Amino acid sequence: MKIHLVGVGGGHPDQITVQAVAMLRDVDVFLVADKGGDVGDLAEARAEILRRHVPGVPRVIQVPDPERDRRPADYGAAVLDWHDARARAYEEVLLGLEPDTTVGFLVWGDPALYDSTIRVVERVRDFGNLDIDFDVTPGISSVSMLAAAHRIVLNRIGGPIVITTGRALLKDVEAGADNIVVMLDGNVTCRELVGTGTWGIHWGANLGTSDEQLVSGALDDCIGEIERVRAALKTKHGWVMDTYLLRHLAVSG
Repeated sequence: MKIHLVGVGGGHPDQITVQAVAMLRDVDVFLVADKGGDVGDLAEARAEILRRHVPGVPRVIQVPDPERDRRPADYGAAVLDWHDARARAYEEVLLGLEPDTTVGFLVWGDPALYDSTIRVVERVRDFGNLDIDFDVTPGISSVSMLAAAHRIVLNRIGGPIVITTGRALLKDVEAGADNIVVMLDGNVTCRELVGTGTWGIHWGANLGTSDEQLVSGALDDCIGEIERVRAALKTKHGWVMDTYLLRHLAVSG
């Protein structure tokens, strides 16, 4: 069984690469995670991508997404359990398809950056009940979209970039990171750095969509606006996806 994992960017159909279009058109059936009614806008964005780029009426199978423990005592173990439950759900559907079926997964952003689809498909393969060969088509990540939207270069001259999560942000700051891209931060952890007067921020939410929102400036001055805009998007859509660059203002370049 052939599986294409295709990065589709932030949801705008114009962000699909030529390579991604070719892969989408090679698919017999798409498997998509059904996350419930609170993400209707994302489901519509996915449907529009297929309408725009795949001739005819694509076959789509909705797979209910397993519940995930959002406040686990052991974060790593909880994520692995969730990956396993997802893999079992996908395997059940795949076992019902013909062995020569080509299956497609539409992956938000880029499949290689803070996404679980590659690991989940590897888990399905490792179960040993299906003969699976999969490939990965890169997509435009939220990190790239953030930089483009703010018209900035992410790295300082000759300097590194740390890409991290909200969960790990404060530890990375303590370790000396001063040029940090933060993803998966539903708690707006950068709030903990307010008052130091030393951080600048370039923040973006729902990047690449019609509701894209940007805020930039000194963190102390921007945090209130970020929280207000973020809350408004969450109320409107039921979800919000944001990414930001934190940069220590005391370092030039």
